[in-house]
Amino acid sequence: MQKESNSGAPGTPSPRLRRRRGSNEVPGEVVKANGAHLLVEDRNKYKSMLIRFYSTLWMIGGFAFIIYMGHLYIWAMVVVIQIFMVKELFNLLRRAQEDKQLPGFRILNWHFFFTAMLFVYGRILSQRLVNTVTSDKFLYKLVSRFIKYHMVTCYFLYIAGFVWFILTLKKKRYKYQFGQFAWTHMILIVVFTQSSFTVANIFEGIFWFLLPASLIVINDIAAYIFGFFFGKTPLIKLSPKKTWEGFIGGSVTTIISAFLLANIFGRFRWLTCPRKDLSVGWLNCDPGPLFKPDYFTVPEWFPSWLPWREISVLPVQWHAMWLGLFASIIAPFGGFFASGFKRAFKIKDFGDSIPGHGGMTDRMDCQMVMAVFAYIYHQSFVAPQNLSVEMILDQIIMNLSFEEQQVLYSNLGQIIGDKIFGES
Repeated sequence: MQKESNSGAPGTPSPRLRRRRGSNEVPGEVVKANGAHLLVEDRNKYKSMLIRFYSTLWMIGGFAFIIYMGHLYIWAMVVVIQIFMVKELFNLLRRAQEDKQLPGFRILNWHFFFTAMLFVYGRILSQRLVNTVTSDKFLYKLVSRFIKYHMVTCYFLYIAGFVWFILTLKKKRYKYQFGQFAWTHMILIVVFTQSSFTVANIFEGIFWFLLPASLIVINDIAAYIFGFFFGKTPLIKLSPKKTWEGFIGGSVTTIISAFLLANIFGRFRWLTCPRKDLSVGWLNCDPGPLFKPDYFTVPEWFPSWLPWREISVLPVQWHAMWLGLFASIIAPFGGFFASGFKRAFKIKDFGDSIPGHGGMTDRMDCQMVMAVFAYIYHQSFVAPQNLSVEMILDQIIMNLSFEEQQVLYSNLGQIIGDKIFGES
C-alpha cells in the first residue's frame, strides 16, 4: 500500500521552495510573511494600529520639543537619526563570522562615515561658525585656518581610510571586504548626503525644515488611515499594503494641509528667520515679503453666515502647495524604493527601534527625498538670486583675514569719503 505524502515518516525530505537562479522574485510564503494582504483584511490591524498610534504620539511630542529648543538641537537630532540609519544599513550586510576574522573592520566603516560628516557639515556650516566666533580673535583665527584647510583635511582623512582598507585585505575575504567597501560608499552617497540637505534647510529657517517634514508625516498618516478604512485596490506590488484609495486620500489631505500649515508656521518669526550663526538665542528679524499677508475680499456668493469677509494669505502658501504636491506624489516613491530594497534582502523592516514603525530608516525613506527637493526648490524659487549686502559681507568674513578686513574697511571709508566730498 502506497504511503501518503504527508505521513510525516522520518527521513522524508520536506519540499523545498524552488526559485530561478538570479531571480529577484520573493516566494509567496515570504510575501505573506511581509504582509501581502490589504489592511482591511488584516485581523490584527487594530492592535498594530494602537501600537503605531502610541509610538507616533511619542515621536510627535519629542519632535515638537526639539523644534521649540531651536536650530542647534534640531541639527543634533538629525545627526542622531543619521547615525541610527547608517547603523541599521551597516548591519544589513554584516556577517558575524566574517567580522570575527577581520578585527577593526567595523571601525573603518564608521571612519568613512564621520569623515563624510566632517566634510558635508563643514561646507554647510562654515560661514555660520565664523559668524559665531568673530568677536574672539583667537577663535576666529583658529576657525579661519580650519575652513581654509577643511577640504584637504577631509581628503587626507579619506585617504587614510582607503590605505587602512587596503592594508586590512585578507585572503579568502576579498569579496566580502570589497562588498562592504562599496556598500559603505553607497550608504554615504544615497543616505547621508541626501539627509544632510535637511541641515541646510534648518539654517535657512526652521520653516523650510518643519513644513516639508510635517507634510511627509501627514501624507503617511493620511494614506494609512484612508487605506485602513477604505483600501481595496492595490497600488504597487513592491508594497502590497499600499492602495490607490490611501494614495489619493493622502495626496488630497497633504496638499490642503500644506496650504493651511504654511499660514500657521509663517506667522512665527522664530520659524521663519534664518540662523546666521551657531548660537541658541531666540531670533527676531524682518520676515520678508513671503511672510507678509495679502488680503483678499471674499466674493458676494460667499455664504453670509460665515464670519470672514476678508481672507489673509501669505505668499509662501503658494510655494507650500508645490511642496505638498511633491510630498504626496513623488516622495512616496522613496518609500517604494525602500520596500523593494527590503524585499531584495527578504526583511520586513530595517530595524526595530520604533515600535509599530520598524527602524529609523523605515521612517526616513521619504524624508530624504523630500529634504533634497525642499532645498533645491528654496534655492531656485525662494532665495534671492542677486547679490545682497549680507551675501557680500559673508564672503568678506569667510575669505579675508582680520588684517585684510581692516585694510578693506579703511579703503572703503576713503572711497565713500571721496564720493561725499565730490558731491558736496
